[in-house]
Amino acid sequence: MQRKMQEQELLKLIDRKKIPGHVAIIMDGNGRWARERGLPRSAGHKQGVESVRAIVRCSSQLEINVLTLFAFSTENWKRPPWEVNYLMNLPEQYLTSELPELVKNNVRVHFVGDPGRLPQQVCKAIGKGLEATRENTGMILNFALNYGSRAEITQAARKITQDVLAGKINSEFSESQFSAYLYTGRLRIPDPDLLIRTSGEYRISNFLLWQLAYSELWFTEVYWPDFNRMHLLQAIFDYQQRTRRFGSS
Repeated sequence: MQRKMQEQELLKLIDRKKIPGHVAIIMDGNGRWARERGLPRSAGHKQGVESVRAIVRCSSQLEINVLTLFAFSTENWKRPPWEVNYLMNLPEQYLTSELPELVKNNVRVHFVGDPGRLPQQVCKAIGKGLEATRENTGMILNFALNYGSRAEITQAARKITQDVLAGKINSEFSESQFSAYLYTGRLRIPDPDLLIRTSGEYRISNFLLWQLAYSELWFTEVYWPDFNRMHLLQAIFDYQQRTRRFGSS
């Protein structure tokens, strides 16, 4: 009851005209959440999916334009095989169970990352999600899977060099032209206005390095499996109290 009252108070304080257009989240702390409860790490990942469900619904209701979730990094392959396999099953499970609701709520599914190492069933689930929501016009739910920002930037630099040598573009290309070669640029997804990271870590962890140049950052000690609507509302309220100068002063 207390939490519900707090949510209602925050909703009253939030200016619906100043909702961040793009919110990106580094979902961290599943393993520590499980360890502190004497549970296997898989239990933390499973509970983390419940947080994904809640935050996607809340974000859509708030009419956030883009929600990007850092689901699996290029560095996560270093984890034990059993954990990698478990994590690889989660996107498929989520999209299979939630796709009808995503379609109903006009949410459009996107994906950024290198599909090369992703298991076939994950690629199939993503493809199904992309196709089923292709015509939706509401919030973009953007999953970062097998994503690493340095690899993304390197790939973009390689491609733009090839196009310069081929005479497709002028060598005096602009920042906006370079941005168009990134995963987000190809999908015409704007840079994040707000980055949220859970679990008390204060790092970007190779996530959207180019795109986060002028994003507002919000960190919380809360582990991802405990992150809920109220935390998202608090992050948005705090964001609205800041003045974004973009280096002008």
